[in-house]
Amino acid sequence: MQDHLPQSVRVERRPVDESESRSANGPDWDRYADEYQATHGEFLGDVGFVWGPEGQTEDDLAILGDVAGRDVLEVGSGAGQCSRWVRSRGGRAVGLDLSHRQLQHSRRIDEITGVVVPSVRATATHLPFADDSFDIVFCSFGALQFVHDIADAVTETARVLRPGGRYAFSVTHPTRWMFPDDPGDGGLVASQSYWDRTPYVEVDDETGVVAYVEHHRTLGDWVRLLSSTGFVLRDLVEPEWPADHDRVWGGWSRTRGLLTPGTAIFVTDLT
Repeated sequence: MQDHLPQSVRVERRPVDESESRSANGPDWDRYADEYQATHGEFLGDVGFVWGPEGQTEDDLAILGDVAGRDVLEVGSGAGQCSRWVRSRGGRAVGLDLSHRQLQHSRRIDEITGVVVPSVRATATHLPFADDSFDIVFCSFGALQFVHDIADAVTETARVLRPGGRYAFSVTHPTRWMFPDDPGDGGLVASQSYWDRTPYVEVDDETGVVAYVEHHRTLGDWVRLLSSTGFVLRDLVEPEWPADHDRVWGGWSRTRGLLTPGTAIFVTDLT
């Protein structure tokens, strides 16, 4: 879930299609981008690659392998921090995000750092690139949780990825959907079914318009989808909470992180 629940919204669990998901989440991230970058920008780093709230980096985990000389696409790139890291290591990274305001922040950081990430405003379900364009596609807590038509997003990734290419992404660990999104002790008590895939929806109380949507898939859902699309699962990384890490980020905290995983990183190769 997110860490910026406004007072004027109510939370629901109900079906939401791709169109409604997209029309909610794009504007939501435009509204939230300034606060997000102000709150989390230092933690992420202008030229940094953090896989999740636990703070493990690509330097720590080496999930993508050697990126030098590789064509790399980041889906849900936000302000381009991860792509900028790839470029600083010799990779040809391109960013893609649905939020115009996040991409404005990417341009701002381009100018500050001198490491420029070419970026495009688009959606994960319709990647505006030719077949076999990239050696690596990755997503660090980006678009995938906000997409209803997830099979389309994975199929599009397979289309633009070259045979043998790597596809890696991090999402909220699926088991977290059993618990309230509470960084305290309340977030340690299971209160809903892991197998309930009904989306999490925030609705504006004043207008009745859906303002934010997040979708849940089980571990098995992800494995079946990836394998049916031609991906081979190489690893499933579940980062442990570092002993010296005290940061609270939405529902992520030391209280929960020492007992239960908060992030799942799927590492796959295209056959």
